[in-house]
Amino acid sequence: MTHATLLPLGPMARRLRVTTGWLRAEADAGRVPCLRAGTRYLFAPDAVERVLAERAANEKVVSHA
Repeated sequence: MTHATLLPLGPMARRLRVTTGWLRAEADAGRVPCLRAGTRYLFAPDAVERVLAERAANEKVVSHA
């Protein structure tokens, strides 16, 4: 059995180098997986990083040539 570490909003935002407001908004919109415990947001770092990597890979790059 594995034990996944959950990070609260602040530490997860620092790990991703984003603002807490951005991360909260993404979680509220369902674009980033999180667990809600009352007013607390808890994140599984591996799951969040995987979702963001997949999202970045799927974004289309627009050339301004």
